[in-house]
Amino acid sequence: MARVEVIINAASGSVFAGETEDAVRAAFSAHGIDANFRVAKTGAEIERFAAEAADGEAEVIVAGGGDGTISTVAKEVHRKGKILGVLPLGTLNNFAKDLGIPLGLEEAAGVVAANEVRSIDLAQVNGRVFLNNSSIGLYPQMVRRRVRQQRLGRGKWYAAFWAWLRVFRYSPFLKVHIKVGGREFERKLPFVFVGNNEYEMDLYNIGRRKRLDSGKLSVYFIHRDGRWGVTLLLMHTITGRLRQWQDFEEVDTEEVTIETRRRRLFVAVDGEVERLPAPLVYRCLPKSLRVIAPPSL
Repeated sequence: MARVEVIINAASGSVFAGETEDAVRAAFSAHGIDANFRVAKTGAEIERFAAEAADGEAEVIVAGGGDGTISTVAKEVHRKGKILGVLPLGTLNNFAKDLGIPLGLEEAAGVVAANEVRSIDLAQVNGRVFLNNSSIGLYPQMVRRRVRQQRLGRGKWYAAFWAWLRVFRYSPFLKVHIKVGGREFERKLPFVFVGNNEYEMDLYNIGRRKRLDSGKLSVYFIHRDGRWGVTLLLMHTITGRLRQWQDFEEVDTEEVTIETRRRRLFVAVDGEVERLPAPLVYRCLPKSLRVIAPPSL
C-alpha cells in the first residue's frame, strides 16, 4: 500500500487490553503497511490530526478508536475525498461491527492491508455531516447533564443515572412538526432519532445496522405523549417487544425536516451535542464515503 496516516485515540476504551501504540505499529508493519502514526489525547487533537491528515498526501486515513473517533475522522476524510480505514479500539465499536471489521488488532490491520474499498452512505443535518445517528430530546439533554456532573467529580455511571432521572422528571417533551416521506406529523415527543440507514430496534440488536449503503435515513419516534409513553417504550425495549409495539413509528426516507417553536435546538450528532438552528433538515448522502472493509459488506 501507499503510505497511510493512522490516528489513535489514546483515551479509547480499547478492547485490546494492555495494547499500546507499539502493538499497533507492529501489526501494521507485519502486514507491510508504511504508516505515519499520531496519538491524540483529546477530542480537539483528534479533530486537528484528522484535518491535517486529510489535507496531506496520504490517500488512506485510519481511525483507531471508538465510534466517536471514527466519526470525527470520517468527516475530514469525506471533506477531501480520501479513504477511511478503521481500527476498532473503542468499547462498543458498533460502526466497525456494522462494517464487518474484525475486532482483533491483527485481523483489523489485515483488512486495511487488503485495501478493499467500498462506498457507504453518510448523512447530514443542516449541513453537519454524520456517520451513525442523530437525535433531539431526551438523549442530548441527558448528555449535557451527565457531562456537567462529571465535571463536578461524579463517576461516569453515577452521572449518567442522575442525568437520566433529572431529564425524565423535568424535561422535555418537544412540540415538533415532522415532514417525512410525504407525510406530516404534529407531536409532543420525548425524542426523535434519525439513523443513517436502518437500525435494528430489538433487545439484542439496538444500535446495529444490516446495511450502510441503502441510500435512506430511518426516522424513529413514539406516538404517545407524556412520561407513560416513555415508560412503555423502555419496558418494550427490555422485554424485546419493541418491534411489535404499535405506538412506535419508523419511517425510511431520503430527507426529513423537523420544525419547532424554538429557534435553536440541542442536537446529538454521533454522540456529540451541538446547538443547531431550527428547522432541522436531515438528508442522506448516498455512497459518499469510501471505506476499507471486508468484501462481504
